[in-house]
Amino acid sequence: MQSPLTPMPDITVDFRAPPPSPVASGRSSTVTNDDVLTEFLEASLRVPDLVLPDKIFPKQNHLEAPPEVDFVSLCFHCDDALRDIVSDSLARIGCFQLLNHGIPLQLMTAVAEAAAGIFQVPPANRVSATRSPEKPWGFEEYHAGEEEGDGSEEFVWCNDHELKSKMDGIWPIGYPNFSEKMEKLKSRIEMVGRKMLGVILKKGSIEFVGSGHEVGTLCCVYKHRRDDHSISSSLKYDVIRMLIRGTDYSHSLCFHVCNGSSQFHVYSKKSWLSFFPQPGALIVTAGDQTQTFSGGEYKHVIGRPIFKGEKEETISMAFLYSTQTTKDNFQTSRGRTISLGQQAILALILPLVYHVINFFYKKLN
Repeated sequence: MQSPLTPMPDITVDFRAPPPSPVASGRSSTVTNDDVLTEFLEASLRVPDLVLPDKIFPKQNHLEAPPEVDFVSLCFHCDDALRDIVSDSLARIGCFQLLNHGIPLQLMTAVAEAAAGIFQVPPANRVSATRSPEKPWGFEEYHAGEEEGDGSEEFVWCNDHELKSKMDGIWPIGYPNFSEKMEKLKSRIEMVGRKMLGVILKKGSIEFVGSGHEVGTLCCVYKHRRDDHSISSSLKYDVIRMLIRGTDYSHSLCFHVCNGSSQFHVYSKKSWLSFFPQPGALIVTAGDQTQTFSGGEYKHVIGRPIFKGEKEETISMAFLYSTQTTKDNFQTSRGRTISLGQQAILALILPLVYHVINFFYKKLN
């Protein structure tokens, strides 16, 4: 043990002090306008205002039901007052109800009954006829769960040889009968569409534009499962879906065949409304092409029937009538291919966004 009187050995410590803080020189700032920099920094550091769910979710408009329009009076008797009613309705809500359209209710019912067989095809057999960025037709991806809406299923039909070939292979007995009936109904819808669009846009009868190799008018066939408790969540899911992806198909007018529906919802990115449709009426909604043709006067909206009743499953159809090439419209709307990685991220984000909005929506109510 060292004695207290023993001198301590020299210990060399490598200690480096931090450099001195910079001292402002007397020179002026090199920034020509300090006020601009200060304003930029204040704006950058400001905490953004939170957007509450009522700002995200379109608000419901409490309006009367869309007008009931007589097709013969409008298109053949040239009723100017009735045309003004249609024009005003398309500008305000983008929708009206068409009566006396000349399409037999029996034909619409027969097509809907035949279409029910499409959804009896097992999901495993639908792979070859599933929609893709290259194909505007076929089955929508099947979801067995109920978390993504009301569990409805969708099939997009068109007069396409490849679709016919694939469906004949997986549903050989029922598809020829269904396709034949659908072709008859589609032809009647197109006749109505040509007359309606000509009157609406004041351009007379408008013919289909294309090179002769297009699939023509598309029909989205929906199977709805009755579930009175899921209607609210289904609507919220559809609105979120609409805000993110809009509609897949560019079109001029959409004719909704949904006889027996309890309600019909019409919504855009700013608002939505609900009404009780007239039995036997075609619900007509304006598409993006009509909005463009009218110079933005008419309102592009999306419609959805709601079914309540004794039937567990119900079929509705939406005919997307276009005056342009349907194939080109489809590629324009869906041409931006999303990678698998982006799809995976989107699949994770969508449920989270839905549950967050649903949580705040319940809190506010």
